[in-house]
Amino acid sequence: MNRAKEQRKWLKSMFSEDEPFNSDQMDGKPQPPLSNPVKSLEDVIALPEFGDDIFEKTHILDIINDRVSHRKFKDEAMSLEELSFLLWSTQGVKSIAGDQYATLRTVPSAGARHPYETNLMINKVEGLKKGIYRYLSLTHQLAYVYTPENMDRTMAQAARKQKFAGNCAVAFVWSVVPYRGEWRYNERSHKPMLLDAGHICQNLYLACEAIGCGTCAIAAYDQKLLDNLLQLDGEEEFAVYLAPVGKV
Repeated sequence: MNRAKEQRKWLKSMFSEDEPFNSDQMDGKPQPPLSNPVKSLEDVIALPEFGDDIFEKTHILDIINDRVSHRKFKDEAMSLEELSFLLWSTQGVKSIAGDQYATLRTVPSAGARHPYETNLMINKVEGLKKGIYRYLSLTHQLAYVYTPENMDRTMAQAARKQKFAGNCAVAFVWSVVPYRGEWRYNERSHKPMLLDAGHICQNLYLACEAIGCGTCAIAAYDQKLLDNLLQLDGEEEFAVYLAPVGKV
C-alpha cells in the first residue's frame, strides 16, 4: 500500500505558480514532427471516404446510452470504409495550425501536441492483407509495416492471454511519442499525455457503437512483448493503450 500511495503523485497536477518550469520550446529548440515519417511510400494505402450507409445509429443519446465493452465478436470482416471512419474519429486531422506547429483533430490534446500514433493489428478487413499497420493521420492513409508469424496469438499473449485481443477484426494500439509533449511541458507533460489516451479511446467506443461494432479497452499488457510486435523501440515510442474491435 505504501508503494501505491507513492504513485498517487502521478494523479496530481504539477502545474503550480510556485514551481515555474522551463522547456525546450521556451529555449527555442525545434519542435518534433507532428507525425512519424513514412519509411516507404510503396506500402502506403489511401483510405476511402465513408458515407451514411455505414451507420446503424445516428442519435447521440442512443450511442452514448448503448455504449458497453464487448469481448466477443462475430467472425466477420469490417469494411475499409468502416475502418476509415474509426481512424478519423479517433485521430483524424481537421486542420494544421501555423507552419506545421500543431494539429486540430477529432479529439482534444494538451497543448494540441497529440503525442499518439495509431498502430493496427489487422486480421479481417476487406481489401487488406493481415498484418501490422500504422495510421498516417496527416494524410488519412495506412502504412503497411509487416506480417509477423502467429500475429493473433502473439497479440493475445501480449494482452495477458486475453484471447479476444487476437480474435478481433482489428486491434487498435496507441503508442506515445513522449517528446512531443515534453518539448512544450517537460516532465509536466506525462499526466496530460495519459489523459489524451482516454479521449482517443472513448471516441473509438462511440464510433464503434454507431456502426455496429464493439470494443473493449485494455490497459493490462506485456510492455516489451507488445512493443516488439509493433516494432517500437520502447524508449522514444512505446505502447500505452489498446482496444480490439470487431462486429457485434
